[in-house]
Amino acid sequence: MGMAAQEAIRQLRSLMEEVDEPLRCTYENIHQGYPTETLVRFLKARDWNVPKAYEMLVNCLKWRIENDIDNILANPINPIELYRAVRDSQLIGLSGYSKEGFPVIAMGVGLSTYDKASVNKYVQSHIQMNEYRDRVVLPQATKKHGRYIGTCIKVLDMTGLRLSALNQIKLLSNISSVDDLNYPEKTETYYIVNPPRIFSACWKVVKPLLQERTRRKIQVLHGCPRDELLKIMDYSSLPHFCKKEGSGSSQRSENGVVNNCFSFDHAFHQQLYNFMKEQALLMESVAPIKQGSFQVAIPDPDPEDVKITRTIESTFHMFGNQNGLVSSLNGLKVFGN
Repeated sequence: MGMAAQEAIRQLRSLMEEVDEPLRCTYENIHQGYPTETLVRFLKARDWNVPKAYEMLVNCLKWRIENDIDNILANPINPIELYRAVRDSQLIGLSGYSKEGFPVIAMGVGLSTYDKASVNKYVQSHIQMNEYRDRVVLPQATKKHGRYIGTCIKVLDMTGLRLSALNQIKLLSNISSVDDLNYPEKTETYYIVNPPRIFSACWKVVKPLLQERTRRKIQVLHGCPRDELLKIMDYSSLPHFCKKEGSGSSQRSENGVVNNCFSFDHAFHQQLYNFMKEQALLMESVAPIKQGSFQVAIPDPDPEDVKITRTIESTFHMFGNQNGLVSSLNGLKVFGN
């Protein structure tokens, strides 16, 4: 790290030492004992501009306080049938770890429908996944490997991209804004798998609009992605849709163990839900929780993100009109985290 970067870190650290106590408390929940690495994330997100990084970080802390994000893991989505419906329609899960210790987050971009719960429940679920990743999964990986691990790998399955996903653009934009502004630089690499034919043409339009640091993270894998992914992770950590031809996102199990990491019955989601129930019981012992009351304020999106979203939308509509179909915007706006 060069002298300029070190000076930027020093300046931002000095500014953060002046924030008031409530901001300082929620800041501890963000950095999990690694404040310097957290400062670097926000500096990277603002191209090492200290005033902009400071503004971004303080706004993030205020957002957390105003929306009680520090306690979101004590507010599971109930009843459990509703949470299972969320998991069935918001396909995301932890499939394992890379050889370097990075958590592998799988996302069923094309087959997610977001049609079995309210927008608030999907946003709540997404933030809970983020918080569990940052407060439990990444610290455990750090402890296991004896070095700081603060990012993950994402494998995005584009199977099933379809017209109906256009109806979810507002929800996806809301989730993207939450990630961009409050969970920056949390992904090491994005692997795009099973992309439809139209993807390559649209990617040529989208790619130049993305920031260079984001473009470097994205790898589009055409054909069977197994061989490429096996260079960075063991077979056991491959998402289920990458293991066998035609496996898709179907429910599969071996020896009673659910392989589909999207499923509520997968070990990761069982651990997450049990953790939230335990946190809720602990919170109840201090003060009653008003169940079902969670609503989060969605931050205004960055103007550059708005421009990208509109360009993607118009491009997909153009190709849709030319080919008699419209593919999904889904998945292209998951690159902010």
